[in-house]
Amino acid sequence: MMEGPGRPRQVDPIERAHLRDAQGFSPPVHRFAPSPALADVVRRYWLPVWSLPPGRTTVQRVLQYPVCLLVVAHDYARIVGPASGLSTKELAGVGWAAGAMLQPATGSRLLGGPVTITDSQVELASLPTLDGAALTESVRAAMTPAPDDPERQRAAVLAIEAALAGLPELDEEGLLVNAVVEYVEGDPRVQRVGQICEKFALTERTLQRLAARRIGLSPKWLIQRRRLHEAAELLSAEGIVDLARVAAELGYTDQAHFGRDWRRVTGVTPRAYAAQRRSS
Repeated sequence: MMEGPGRPRQVDPIERAHLRDAQGFSPPVHRFAPSPALADVVRRYWLPVWSLPPGRTTVQRVLQYPVCLLVVAHDYARIVGPASGLSTKELAGVGWAAGAMLQPATGSRLLGGPVTITDSQVELASLPTLDGAALTESVRAAMTPAPDDPERQRAAVLAIEAALAGLPELDEEGLLVNAVVEYVEGDPRVQRVGQICEKFALTERTLQRLAARRIGLSPKWLIQRRRLHEAAELLSAEGIVDLARVAAELGYTDQAHFGRDWRRVTGVTPRAYAAQRRSS
């Protein structure tokens, strides 16, 4: 997972959860894999760097995964909870951020208790489990004054890794919730909550409580979000997108049902999004 000793490996920049803005634009986002020792703590690191002309703004849209994010930027440092709907961020001027997309079980490890920050966030310095102020200072020192320098980005990633290495060991419940999310996200045949219960020998009530406590979301949400991620990928295909085929591949009974689900979360129709994505 590393390019060499102490050198985080840069990974594929394609991310189907990142919907870009209404004009199909996204600033460069540099992504790095975690070290093997932190594979159960971090999914990947992401570092957007932007420089927009005066008066230009962009609203970035993300169908966030069922995880918390650790983000240190030039002007803030926070733990961001999972977003039940569409996560948006307006960018302007010149800036950067260094973030860690955490594993599902890591949120409660950082917060020191259940994940209660769905659709909200807390200051990094307020965490009881790590020195957020010191981490913020280390990341900003690493990224300044050239945040687009790959070596500075790697240094920022290593600073985050050093801070996260001190978290408590992952418990059995944490291993279970990581496995549940991996199963749902990795198998498109999972269409019902009952399938998750059967796979892990859990009652639906036990599964509901586990997801609420460790993720802050429901098992049904996990399935719905994976389908939207799949939809985003299919809608980004070259050429004319066959929406009826997309709906069928995702397991919807009809195109209208798919269209309602997509628009309810993203605010645009599937056809409009497909056009936006290809306009970049």
